[in-house]
Amino acid sequence: MYLASGWKDYEVIDCSQGEKLERWGKYILLRPDPQVIWDTEKTNKSWKHLNAHYHRSAKGGGDWEFFDLPEEWQIGYDLNTCGHLTFNLKPFHFKHTGLFPEQAANWEWFSKLISKALAENPKREIKVLNLFAYTGGATLAAAAAGAHVTHVDAAKGMVNWAKENAQSSGLGDAPIRWLVDDCRKFVEREIRRGNHYDAIIMDPPSYGRGPKGEIWKLEDNVYDFIKLTTQVLSDQPLFFLVNSYTTGLQPAVLHYMISTALKKFPGRIEADEVGLPVSDSGLVLPCGAAGRFLGD
Repeated sequence: MYLASGWKDYEVIDCSQGEKLERWGKYILLRPDPQVIWDTEKTNKSWKHLNAHYHRSAKGGGDWEFFDLPEEWQIGYDLNTCGHLTFNLKPFHFKHTGLFPEQAANWEWFSKLISKALAENPKREIKVLNLFAYTGGATLAAAAAGAHVTHVDAAKGMVNWAKENAQSSGLGDAPIRWLVDDCRKFVEREIRRGNHYDAIIMDPPSYGRGPKGEIWKLEDNVYDFIKLTTQVLSDQPLFFLVNSYTTGLQPAVLHYMISTALKKFPGRIEADEVGLPVSDSGLVLPCGAAGRFLGD
């Protein structure tokens, strides 16, 4: 399992009965998690001292209940040898805060690859394409390691949020290209332009709609999209990363898709679950899966 165990400002304290008890900086949040199907005793005092609680509705969606939580706050993450990242958080629709802490496991992995490649060849320019880039956690990690990053997301609000995170992390002047665009249409244009990247990161949604109402369903669309993106990879790519939060896309499925889509590129492939340690139990909460290609 790829374990995000480097956090100081975040932790899963406990989880039981479909919910996870988390510390985000100094604030305690209780949010739903469908994978928490166990019913364990809630002995930690934080269960009774919440700053906010997201209640899921039986009809879908849900609502936040606030007790003592600011509209916005920050937490930080120390990225191996690449510096300190700062994230601006706020509670918004469907239980989110603007950050997926488990992705730190991937940030550590690819930032080390970038740092090593640049140490071996300081004159090299490593171009990273981050698709469905959300609020920019992966973008900041890659930029902090020294990469030139193209950040693409269809939601203007998310791109603006990512820019704020870059400023807060001291990366406001880093070589990051911020684009509000449909990811597939952008890749198609890059193919026509003849542009290439040394690495690709993608975190595609389970379900979504394009600007003209096109339906995106991960199981139906992701393999073709992965194949499409291989056309903008350089001849000897550094890495390729696909994240999935869809239950049907298990690590073995990601491994198979990447193996067949990237078969012409020399390298090795691995895939596993991504997880967060749970402080009270000493166990690990699974949080999706990731498929990784590492170029030779």
